[in-house]
Parts: sequence; structure tokens; C-alpha cells
Amino acid sequence: MNPPGAHAQPLDTRKDGDAGGIDSRGQTVLADKVIEKIASQVASDESAAGGASGGFLGIGAHADLSVRPKASVDLSGNIATLSVEVGMLYPVPLRQATENLRQRIRARVTELTGVEVRHVDIKVCWLTNTDGESRGKRKLL
Repeated sequence: MNPPGAHAQPLDTRKDGDAGGIDSRGQTVLADKVIEKIASQVASDESAAGGASGGFLGIGAHADLSVRPKASVDLSGNIATLSVEVGMLYPVPLRQATENLRQRIRARVTELTGVEVRHVDIKVCWLTNTDGESRGKRKLL
């Protein structure tokens, strides 16, 4: 029995002659939240994408390009499926912008975590005008 505050000695489970090779090493486990934060940061850094800020439980939130987009992950072993909710600048070719964002997220998350990203869903939740005109005013042609 160990005295109070003392830690038990680890058991040596190595076989005779095993000097602690690759088979006896541990593994690194990433939490889902880590992958979600990396994906949302990549989306924010690599494009003109943003998230929503303010509000309570999604009510009263407003578009903000300086906020990271919301990301969620479904992780199964070393394979991830990501879902990212973004807002983008308008006008933008949405199909091209979302495909570029999808490829960049897939590549960077895999590069930084070692987790294979098989699928990235991108949901564009809002668009904001780039020319600074106030909402409700129409541009005369």
C-alpha cells in the first residue's frame, strides 16, 4: 500500500528483450473540439468567410466577418466529416468560393492533425455587401 499522496508505480508490461519499441508506444487522441476549432480558423483565415456574433441561442445574432465560422465534426477513428456554417462577402461566385474553401479546409485539417477528412459540408448562412451601402437601398442602374 502506498502512503497518502504517493503514486503507484507503473506496471512493466514489456516482454523480455522488448526495449519499448514502436508497438509499446502510446497514441495521441484529438478531441472533436480541437478539430472543430482548427477547421473554423482555417475557414476564417483562408477566405472572406465569417461567422455570427452576439445574440442568445442564435436569436439576435448578426453577421460578422471578424468572427470564426461555426464548425462541427463527426469523428470515426481517424476519419472525419466536417460541417462548417459560414457567411461570405457579396458578390461572390458561391460554387467556386465554397469549393475552394472545402478543399483548403480538407487539406489543412489533414496536414495539421493527421486525421483524414473525407467530406466537408459548407452551409452559407448569410451574405454581406462589400461596397458598404446600407441595407434597404437599391442601386440605380
